Amino acid sequence: MAEMMDRRRIYLDHAATTPFHPEVTEAMLPYLSDRFGNPSSIYSEGREARKAVEAARSRVAEALGADPSEIIFTSGGTEADNLAVMGTARANRDRGDHIVTTVIEHHAVLEPCHYLEDEGCKVTYLPVDGAGIVDPEELREAITPTTLLVSVMHANNEVGTVQPIEEISAVCRDAGVYLHTDAVQAVGALEVDVDRLGVDMLSVSAHKLYGPKGTGCLYVRRGTKLQSILLGGGQEKRMRSGTENVAGIVGFGVAMELAAREWRQRSEHVRPLRDRLIAGILERIPYTRLNGDRQRRLPNNVNVLFDFIEGEAICLKLDFQGIAASTGSACSSESGETSHVLLALGIPLEEAHGSLRLTLGRENRVEDVDYVLEKLPPIIEELRRISPLYPG
Repeated sequence: MAEMMDRRRIYLDHAATTPFHPEVTEAMLPYLSDRFGNPSSIYSEGREARKAVEAARSRVAEALGADPSEIIFTSGGTEADNLAVMGTARANRDRGDHIVTTVIEHHAVLEPCHYLEDEGCKVTYLPVDGAGIVDPEELREAITPTTLLVSVMHANNEVGTVQPIEEISAVCRDAGVYLHTDAVQAVGALEVDVDRLGVDMLSVSAHKLYGPKGTGCLYVRRGTKLQSILLGGGQEKRMRSGTENVAGIVGFGVAMELAAREWRQRSEHVRPLRDRLIAGILERIPYTRLNGDRQRRLPNNVNVLFDFIEGEAICLKLDFQGIAASTGSACSSESGETSHVLLALGIPLEEAHGSLRLTLGRENRVEDVDYVLEKLPPIIEELRRISPLYPG
């Protein structure tokens, strides 16, 4: 174990979380020590904290092409998704009781939909094609006179497919229904402008873009009817009660500013690394295939399927070699359930367990990719050799 900890670590799970950007850490430190005021207090310490929160709100809004009044700070992407789905449904019962989403959404969208079904709402779960892409025309056909909300993620957290949100928003606009998108994986990797996308609500999480955990936001277009799902002191214009996480919000603001400024540079850095990793794996390891669309995918995402073996075993052996990777969503990894995303792509249950997700970041280099390509093939060969399913 000591030998493993001494070995150089290569982090390839940026879809799960990212390390702090140094500028984010620097900005947060004062609010973790002497600048500790409650933003709701009227004396100097409170006013100082309120000023920091509002400055961060402006940074986040500018990064998204929004107005500061349209930003609601939350504890992260999960709360933002819950607020968008449940808050819209409860505030618009007079408009209808039907929601349309997709089968590959994050559980932070799917679980609120299931909850609302128990409350009497109707939910349509759109299928995707074998690459994980939603057909806007199928969405058009699914919308009914009682539809009040469509929720389609911008980019999938497991297989990295990027959805045609602009086409989807056109369909929603024609039908007069709200559109929410979970952009947790997209912000910092793609250009995200709420007006260009045409969305009414958009979820962001700070720790996916080199910011702190426990902080995020929901963008809510002015005029969107939304009901709070947290009751209490009425913070965030009565839309999100609870004392604001000032240090986290400050860090989030800096992370968003950096993401808006550097997203193209970051993408151009990781895309060739991604392509080198995909090509190397597919060339060197037989009985292997790429999950998700080859072109319409996040620039840092590699999700591959290895026949005859379990993805968790691969991750454990990679970890021993100093490589951090995952089988899919970190939020559901503890449950041990088969990925609902891979099943939705039409991958059989017995094969879906063999997936491996490698997601690159700003600190990764060619040497990291080549090290993975050196260590991964013998790991796969060893695991297949002891697998009763392997025909070789």
